[in-house]
Amino acid sequence: MGLGFPLTAKETLKGMVGRKKRNGTIAAIDIGTNSTHLVIASVNVELQTFTIDLAEKSTTRLGERDIESGLLTEIAMNRVIDVLRRFKDLALSYQVQELIVAATSAVREAPNGLSFISRIKEELGLNVDLVSGAEEARLIYLGVLSGMQFGDRPHFLIDIGGGSTELILADSKDARALTSTRVGAVRLQRDFIKDEPISRHRKEFLSVFIQGSLEPAVDKVLKRINPGEKPLMVATSGTATAIGSLVADMQNTSGLKAHGSKFSKNCLDKVVEKLLKMTPDEKRKISSISDRRSEIILPGALIMQVAIEMLGVDEIVLSERALREGLVVDWMLREGLLENRFSLQASIRKRTVLHQAQRFRVNTKRSESVADNALSIYDKSKGILHNDKGEGRELLWAAAILHSCGRHINSSAYHKHSWYLIRNGELLGYSQAEHMMVAAIVRYHRKSLPKKRHECWQELRSKENRNTVSEMSLILRLATSINKRPEPVISSVNLSLESNELKIELVSEKRNQNLSLEKWSLKQCSRIVEEITGFSIKVLINNSYE
Repeated sequence: MGLGFPLTAKETLKGMVGRKKRNGTIAAIDIGTNSTHLVIASVNVELQTFTIDLAEKSTTRLGERDIESGLLTEIAMNRVIDVLRRFKDLALSYQVQELIVAATSAVREAPNGLSFISRIKEELGLNVDLVSGAEEARLIYLGVLSGMQFGDRPHFLIDIGGGSTELILADSKDARALTSTRVGAVRLQRDFIKDEPISRHRKEFLSVFIQGSLEPAVDKVLKRINPGEKPLMVATSGTATAIGSLVADMQNTSGLKAHGSKFSKNCLDKVVEKLLKMTPDEKRKISSISDRRSEIILPGALIMQVAIEMLGVDEIVLSERALREGLVVDWMLREGLLENRFSLQASIRKRTVLHQAQRFRVNTKRSESVADNALSIYDKSKGILHNDKGEGRELLWAAAILHSCGRHINSSAYHKHSWYLIRNGELLGYSQAEHMMVAAIVRYHRKSLPKKRHECWQELRSKENRNTVSEMSLILRLATSINKRPEPVISSVNLSLESNELKIELVSEKRNQNLSLEKWSLKQCSRIVEEITGFSIKVLINNSYE
């Protein structure tokens, strides 16, 4: 991939890295068939990660080419030029060190695609990389890899664009198969859907056409699945998130973050059946998707439906990271800011939590002390304060690190502000449910216990998730109660249960350290502990003045 152009900064980030690695900001633009996207990302060299500062999208419909010649139309090209000019101005206002621009299927397939790229260079001074279908798939893989924990399980990745559909088989170590097929939502709408609602016969024709188009790609990825493996399906792109919004409307879960959310094949089938019966006017009235997206949502949903049937999967996970973020990752790899693409997966959860802690100006020394004590209490209280099988431990750590991120907004109700910031922030590598649980643990680690009317509590959909939040928030409450001072004074915490009395022994870091403050603070938790567990508290001090 070639770079765009160095902007007004005196040094490019590349130059900085050559001498002393420093953080910086870059921008990436994706000129797609349906939309043109911009992301502006802040790169954190130390954590080898980045965060999205700004994401903009404009529906430019470059894929609405001349029917007979296949040429990009002057109207569509002008729309893109206008958007690129605005995006360039935005990037300049953020003082980005590099601007990367890539064009995909609409430009690479058009006879006048290369001349359009030359025009962009002449009018705007932007260098545009024309990426192949395989390269587009590779960049999508890098983008998803940067924001989702793969573990040891292979994943199908599908990106349904306006002019093409990328299907990928990948794991945390490599992309086993990269495919790009010339079937997309805009292309299908333009070529085959003239009147709506469409007939059942037209729907069957479209499904057969999509199946025939996808067959070589599906065969390729299926051949590279090892015996006994069952890949997880990840969908990305505007079509996928729009379908996710329709499922959320149907399940009354609107308002939750799309990234990491899941829906079943059965839910997708219901969405398709509903869309098949709707007129264009009825689809435009759906509040959760834009007017322009409503025009192509049916063919996009049909592509997804056929693809998952062919692949034999029954659940889809959404990723909000895709090609644009892949451009950022690819740039970081080339600039030596990532050791390799595998480092994205090595500690993705840890890096994203620490990155958020930096963004929200968390006192990391204190939060790490709280986390150490919380995990110590967790490890020593199994069967006493919790019966967690291990899943809650990592959520507890994340909540402990971020528990005070809202303190700079309001110190007296910081747990509520912290919940809001975490809920609406970016926690990569966590599922939607896990993300909401981390936020809820923070919300209930101090003051009142959960109430049914609380929005935070209502967002926890299962009894198991609510139970985990209750147990982990109680542990976090205890851990924060013994970390009131600027400097940590507790070296370890021991717990034991005799009859219905919970004995908590605090071991000081220094001999004869006065821990009366910590003892008093723990006793303030007595009522909550007894209400939740039925246990009374007895605090013991090891090596105190008592």
